[in-house]
Amino acid sequence: MSRPARTRYTPFTVLLLGLLVINTIGVVLPLGVALVSSFKSTAEIMTAPFGLPAAWSLANFEQVLDQGQFALYFRNSLLVTLGSEVLILACSAMAGFALGRYRFPLNGTLYTLILMGLMIPSKLLLVPLFLQLKQMGLLDSLWGLILVYAAGGIPAGVFIMTGFFRALPQALESAARVDGAGEWTLFWRIMLPLVRPQLAIVAIYTAIPIWNDFLLPIVFISSPERKTLPQGLSVFFGEHAVNMGALFAGLTVAALPLVLLYLVLSEQFIKGLTAGAVKG
Repeated sequence: MSRPARTRYTPFTVLLLGLLVINTIGVVLPLGVALVSSFKSTAEIMTAPFGLPAAWSLANFEQVLDQGQFALYFRNSLLVTLGSEVLILACSAMAGFALGRYRFPLNGTLYTLILMGLMIPSKLLLVPLFLQLKQMGLLDSLWGLILVYAAGGIPAGVFIMTGFFRALPQALESAARVDGAGEWTLFWRIMLPLVRPQLAIVAIYTAIPIWNDFLLPIVFISSPERKTLPQGLSVFFGEHAVNMGALFAGLTVAALPLVLLYLVLSEQFIKGLTAGAVKG
């Protein structure tokens, strides 16, 4: 019985593994520090930032839930993120299908115009967006935030979806048309299920900055009952001191939806990243 071949580690492989380990530590360590700090008092965080708490306590989490209408801020962020994602995924999938599967005179021009949205930083558009939302009556509104976030996320979604729709075999489309499938049936029942991993990539890629964004809500939202979670956590920043324990607890709770999103979509996300890496 032959023994399995041993893996040979070249100097380049060792260097690459070392860089990956360092990167992993750089990502996991801050998360671990934030999680542990959420069980510590502010004084303990300042004196021993990397140490374990002397006594594990949920007082910070209780303070977060009792102070600052955390549940309301959480709901607002959830509504804004889900509403934006529905628009981003729907528009990106349909536009990607049209640009990727059809050839028409303005195909390249329209695709270029959409991608130009990736080159414009949102900070440069704050004043025009503020004036436009005011004219539309959507200033200080969750709907205004949803539309702004959707408009900012659609170019990246179209870029990702167009490439994968173009890569799908033409034989699938031809067979569906021979069987009498219309355009909507071809898109919804034939093509869209094949790009579910790429939809997961778009969802994760666009949801994280929307959920964590502080700049746009602070500019466009002024009513306390419409504040999002990043705005709500600012309640723990006092004039002369910061409630570090409650702040870390709030950040820990705020990170849970993103962790759950990745766990739910992780399989599709990995499939989307590795699509085309192996040819059979």
